[in-house]
Amino acid sequence: MAPKHNNMVFDSHFHKDWQRYVKTWFNQAGKKKRRRTKRMEKAKAVAPRPVAGLLRPVVHCQTIRYNARVRAGRGFTLDELKAAGINKKQALSIGIAVDHRRKNRSQESLQANVLRLKEYKSRLILFPRKASKPKKGDSTQAEIDVATQLTGPVLPIKQTWPDTTARAITDEEKKQSAFQTMRMYRANVRLVGVREKRAKEAAEDDGLGVKKKKK
Repeated sequence: MAPKHNNMVFDSHFHKDWQRYVKTWFNQAGKKKRRRTKRMEKAKAVAPRPVAGLLRPVVHCQTIRYNARVRAGRGFTLDELKAAGINKKQALSIGIAVDHRRKNRSQESLQANVLRLKEYKSRLILFPRKASKPKKGDSTQAEIDVATQLTGPVLPIKQTWPDTTARAITDEEKKQSAFQTMRMYRANVRLVGVREKRAKEAAEDDGLGVKKKKK
């Protein structure tokens, strides 16, 4: 749009030094080779342990938008380790992550992680610290000979979705109201203290034989 009226003439700078701000990536192939070399060095350093690291628990994502999905958590709870029969001090030495702060909010998550620990324990090949003096719980020499390093994830987590099919709504379901049910539950939780107080006062009044006037 052309300038109008008696204003200052624009001094537009269209010849900027744009070459200074261009980023190049000519070492892409070299970086790829370096990453691959680092992965190989790490695998050699941690061998015969799994390359992916410690075993992680299955936890649900946060917020109502993502809580249907599951992902790997920080570590197993002490209750999960106890139910699986694993000592919390021994867990890290056999490749199991421990998180003493996490709590089990449901029985389903506890059982799922206990089964995960038991499956890991059944597949585990435990090398003895001294080959000449194997301890109780160490793997046999035949199992050690066939052992290979795991390069992929340790017991990969799979998303499971409920298999639901469309169906007609029953008459009993039509009579029920989800809104009213939730409203009643919230009211019961909110009024639990008031109702306990009233019940206590009514019991005291009955014991004394005095009826309390309503305000």
